[in-house]
Amino acid sequence: MKSTALRMSTLFLRTLREDPADADVDSARLLQRAGYIRKAAPGIWTWLPLGLRVLSKVEAVVREEINGIGAQEVHFPALLPREPFEATHRWEEYGDNIFRLKDRHGADYLLAPTHEEMFTLLVKDMYSSYKDLPVTLYQIQTKYRDEFRPRAGLVRGREFVMKDAYSFTVDEEGLQKAYQDERGAYERIFKKLDLNYVIVHAVSGPMGGSESEEFLAPLAIGEDTFALAPSGKAWNVEALTTPAVERIDCTSTPAMKALDTPDSKTIESLVAQANALHPRENGREWTAADTLKNLIIAVKHAEDDEHDKPWREIVAIGLPGDRQVNMKRLEAQFAPAEIEEANEEDLKAHPEFVKGYIGPMVLGPQAKDADGIEEPVRYLVDAHVAEGSEWITGADQEGMHVFHAVYGRDFKADGMVEAVEVRQGDMSPDGSGPLSFERGVEIGQVFQLGLKYSKALDLKVLDQNGKAVPVWMGCYGIGVSRVLACIAESHHDDKGLAWPAVVAPAQVHVLATGKQAEVFEKAEQLVAALEERGIEVIYDDRPKVSPGVKFKDSELIGVPLVAIVGRDTMSDGTIEIRNRDGSDSVSVSESEAAQTIADRIAGLQ
Repeated sequence: MKSTALRMSTLFLRTLREDPADADVDSARLLQRAGYIRKAAPGIWTWLPLGLRVLSKVEAVVREEINGIGAQEVHFPALLPREPFEATHRWEEYGDNIFRLKDRHGADYLLAPTHEEMFTLLVKDMYSSYKDLPVTLYQIQTKYRDEFRPRAGLVRGREFVMKDAYSFTVDEEGLQKAYQDERGAYERIFKKLDLNYVIVHAVSGPMGGSESEEFLAPLAIGEDTFALAPSGKAWNVEALTTPAVERIDCTSTPAMKALDTPDSKTIESLVAQANALHPRENGREWTAADTLKNLIIAVKHAEDDEHDKPWREIVAIGLPGDRQVNMKRLEAQFAPAEIEEANEEDLKAHPEFVKGYIGPMVLGPQAKDADGIEEPVRYLVDAHVAEGSEWITGADQEGMHVFHAVYGRDFKADGMVEAVEVRQGDMSPDGSGPLSFERGVEIGQVFQLGLKYSKALDLKVLDQNGKAVPVWMGCYGIGVSRVLACIAESHHDDKGLAWPAVVAPAQVHVLATGKQAEVFEKAEQLVAALEERGIEVIYDDRPKVSPGVKFKDSELIGVPLVAIVGRDTMSDGTIEIRNRDGSDSVSVSESEAAQTIADRIAGLQ
């Protein structure tokens, strides 16, 4: 099939010699300099002709693999009504992360960040029997999120292109198959795109559901930290679980007692006072690891079956004093609710709290025996707190802490929680050895949503017995524009972009680098021969541009193959063909050039 070359004399393109002042990562810098995108506003980008060609090729790879597993493409509007999102409580749960607006009649709308509700309602509208299932639908569409601080060019924007797919099955077994099909398609997609990826266990967050995995591109610019085990398994930090800690024999631990610790509202001052006023008999100094701090948080729940409006719950978290709390990990334990540290009003509502000296005796199970505490605050301890472990912790009196408080003997909790920052060298969840950490950019995620959205939106079908049953759902997303940015981030050098052949805006960049008419005639002949073979060409036919500028633009644009027709090659009747990086350069006769380029392109596929 004949192709039409892009001629740089008429191509809507302007390359930049200097980096944009606000470009904070290589991909944003090079995509702007090479004329692929232009900034319209923070986190909002205009796609130029070369950028759209690359974007469409990324989309084509996605479509090929997703169509290959039997999914069918649809397309929803980006402007959506409020009501479906209220039914799933996400109108409130998204908080400030979505763009909300009203029409001229005062009705509420939003610019869609995702489309779970719309997919669910579409299937509900059209399907009613188990015979209709399974079905997987997907779209590639622009989405919107009101990012507080857009960054890294296309990596974190307010407007972005995303592929989202949803599977609908009559039972959980069908969901598992659909999940694995989609997961396998993702692996093939990223391999075709020549993009390194790591599959990490993740939490579902506001998406809901059970099993979830993220596909991360391991890049230093990434905002996600993931943990690697010696076994090769990986976890998102929020999804890490602490291996069960062994029970400690506390039979020889002294009885708990309250001791004076004046002016010790911080862990540092408490350790200093403990060593100064109450040194250990064995001579070993007290450290922060011997202390248990109790953090009071507020959990902000959406309305539910028991509450007709959003509600606030105060919860206490016990964690080792030598560890910092990780609010993201902690919040994942309460999803889809959000958390924040308790404020002064929260603390005043609980007169049993003595700020700086809060201890477990007024929290959780043991508080039920305390006078005046009718509804004790729920008390959860971090998973690193072993049964039988000994602690210094608050005595619920100003200037006092209890020593030798043993978890399980002197106080208990309502449950355990993953609350602390994970450290380099902590044991991996699978027990294969110590963890190490890397940064990555999320490029895809797969969820087993289960029944959350089908129940919320009453999506049911009749099963084989004629009984109405809720439909099992899966959700699968790929950040298409973000994937493009990650390819650019990982495929470039100090001269410019270096696209994989599968997504490059053209397959070969032909340069006419002389002033003589004969040079342009020979270049035109080569371009025509390549067009006849269906080869995509960018042809630098600018007559008054120096060879140096043409070479620099070619290196910046990053097409895999370059063919040079110039004065030097004309003298011996040859054309130089070389890889974008300058390696593996050959000179061939004019008659052989088109076929040589075709052969090289075949080798790059």
